[in-house]
Amino acid sequence: MTAQVHHCDICVVGNGAVGKAAALGFAQAGLRVTVLCRSKAPTPVSANWDVRVFALNHVAHQLLSSLKVWDALDLTRVAPVMEMQVKGGNEASDGQIGFDAYGARSDELAWIVEDRNLNHALDSAMKFAQHLDLVAGQAKSLQWHEDHAELTLEDGSSIHASLVVGADGSQSWVRGQCDIGLDYRSYGQQGVVTNFECEKPHHGVAHQWFVEEQGIIALLPLPGNRVSLVWSAPDALAATLLREPLSALIARLEVFCLDKLGHLTPVLPEEIKAFPLTLMRPHSMIAPRVALVGDAAHVVHPLAGHGMNLGFGDVASLLDLVKNREDHRDCGDARVLERYRRARKEEVLLMQITTDGLAHLFGSTLAPLRLARNVGLNLLNRLPVIKNKLISHAMGSR
Repeated sequence: MTAQVHHCDICVVGNGAVGKAAALGFAQAGLRVTVLCRSKAPTPVSANWDVRVFALNHVAHQLLSSLKVWDALDLTRVAPVMEMQVKGGNEASDGQIGFDAYGARSDELAWIVEDRNLNHALDSAMKFAQHLDLVAGQAKSLQWHEDHAELTLEDGSSIHASLVVGADGSQSWVRGQCDIGLDYRSYGQQGVVTNFECEKPHHGVAHQWFVEEQGIIALLPLPGNRVSLVWSAPDALAATLLREPLSALIARLEVFCLDKLGHLTPVLPEEIKAFPLTLMRPHSMIAPRVALVGDAAHVVHPLAGHGMNLGFGDVASLLDLVKNREDHRDCGDARVLERYRRARKEEVLLMQITTDGLAHLFGSTLAPLRLARNVGLNLLNRLPVIKNKLISHAMGSR
């Protein structure tokens, strides 16, 4: 068989939600797009509740709406977050702060969306996109030429593109081919996730507790009387949580949430998963004819729920800059990529510093730090102007 050569304006490597959004956006802008993925199989539909969820902010909502994807979601499985309550522990003396949509002058703070729901909607939209092709395979080399980058696949075929978008996750093959350095640190924690039915209505309130040696516990609202658990637990505790029956996990959680949510029961079929938590800072988001997006470009602690939002912010910025480039520049022009690097530098760095700093601050058991945390949270809760600026930034407002 003769090896195929695919020619396109943009090659997106990776088939997660961020990569799909990038591919769809470029195709809708009239550019020729090839998506390199392991499999062309669409995300399966299931009546079961996905234990992996995302808290999407207004930037993500705006991007997905502009791509005609938001309305393709199963909106009966999307829960708006109307309020967020954060507490620095579980004692009466622990500091706390609350954010609400009314104070932020918005109808909602965020939306909780299942991973499967999001990917299925993106798959559906991609089926109707012109100028978009999916190629199943594994790349083995990336080479650069004056006017394009060339991806060679294991089956001998190749993809020639003006721009390669690395959307292939935290272990990015594209990033490795570009010899982009990486600062990596493990938090020594696992993100333990599962879903529960709660006895009392949650009223769209997300709860979060910073519990020092136990990590960070978040219960996020799902449609109906359901909540999604995201527990950033130290490795040893995470192993225990995964080994114990769910009844033991519920007993641990009800110490914190019984007065707010009542008794918890597992959402059937019972499912619990965990994933390691790390901080990853690639030294650059760009290389010649390459732009990194999503986890390929940055991985942050999930305590603020903004990993996916950062990725969608990358896509929105890159789409805008490519669509509005000068006529004499192609998609992978060095000037266009430099604009992308500058446009994303501040927001990404701020989120990395903020989440890393909070993870260490609230993980400390030192008494002076605990006192400072409590005072700081309570003081901030009494300063509505500053508090609303913080939540406005988290929502993606400018």
